[in-house]
Amino acid sequence: MTDLHKKVIHIVQGEHRISEQPDVVITTVLGSCVAACIFDPERGIGGMNHFLLPDPISGSGDIRYAAAAMETLINGLLRQGAMRSRMQAKLFGGARMMPSLPDIGRRNADAAQRILQNDGIRIVNGDLCGNEARRVRFWPTSGRVQVQLLGNEAPPLVEKPVRPQSGEVELF
Repeated sequence: MTDLHKKVIHIVQGEHRISEQPDVVITTVLGSCVAACIFDPERGIGGMNHFLLPDPISGSGDIRYAAAAMETLINGLLRQGAMRSRMQAKLFGGARMMPSLPDIGRRNADAAQRILQNDGIRIVNGDLCGNEARRVRFWPTSGRVQVQLLGNEAPPLVEKPVRPQSGEVELF
């Protein structure tokens, strides 16, 4: 079956999808966000999440945050017959898109790795950090992943404005 005959499901920040259909591809675009692709190869089921931040400000269950997003995906897979002992994970994203800001991408990547380690889910592959956005395509029944680097799409740095000296006129 060619990719043209596949059902493509696009997810964004705070979403996840699970599928056991062989014609499904789950896709997302990541900058500093992280996506976990978790699958049970024996059961032929998998899912992907897309989270925005490593830690909520307060004890929020909001799935835009790492802990809630990972728990939601893992529990969803378990409810549909996956076994934790067979689950494998691939992690993507966590880029540092704006060098002048704190490295939230690294913190997202670290949070995802820590959660999977604590849950006893083996990380078998991935592509984390760096400074480039990524498009990720995930085939949930097989665990196959395709990653396309999109380059650093951060806005160009703006030169710091200089105040005109007395008597000068600045035209815009």
